[in-house]
Amino acid sequence: MSADKCTAQLAAAETVIETIVAMAQEGKPLMQRVLPEDDIKWWEHYPKLDARSKSCKARWYYHVHKPGSRSPDEHGHFHLFLDKSQIKKASRTIAKPVHYRNKKKARVTHLIALSIDKNGIPREWFTTNRWVTDEWMYPAKTMTNHMPLYNVNDTAEDKLVNKLITAMVRLYSDEIEELLHERDAKLKEIGAGRDAPELYNKGNEVLSSRMIDLDVKIESLEAE
Repeated sequence: MSADKCTAQLAAAETVIETIVAMAQEGKPLMQRVLPEDDIKWWEHYPKLDARSKSCKARWYYHVHKPGSRSPDEHGHFHLFLDKSQIKKASRTIAKPVHYRNKKKARVTHLIALSIDKNGIPREWFTTNRWVTDEWMYPAKTMTNHMPLYNVNDTAEDKLVNKLITAMVRLYSDEIEELLHERDAKLKEIGAGRDAPELYNKGNEVLSSRMIDLDVKIESLEAE
């Protein structure tokens, strides 16, 4: 890893820790910052129309699955997206939304999902199949080339949540790149493609995943 990249990731790590500590000091963990106090609905987007960057249109939403459909130590997870307008027009897609000609449909590409434990701490990264978020799916190389454009610090939602998500993407950019390539390899393995486009539209919900250990990650950077 280059010295500049290591420095950038260490700065992101500092931001991650600062935001987690600030949430703890305020006595308001992450999930309380993104969910209503009551009447939480399974699979609902929070916020309803997603948290969208005012400057670049990158976005996130949080939701909670029905008990038994995810790991028992997960509270919920974020889905993180780049806006399609951020992707170079010449970039070729792997798969398109079923109703892609409908301009009212979300024009997004899914970067990664971030699982949160019941204490409000990041626990896992994972990628999903195209149908899960109704995305415009691009190859891993395209996504990693555009990953530096992901910044949600200026959405209208909780500032600490925004900072945590943006910093986590910076801190784990290498792991996210690996997961995106693993996603593409898994799609190839199951036979998704022009001859079997339906495999993008059903089944194989999670295509790759990686557990998060912030202490181990920061120690590896300090050893560089």
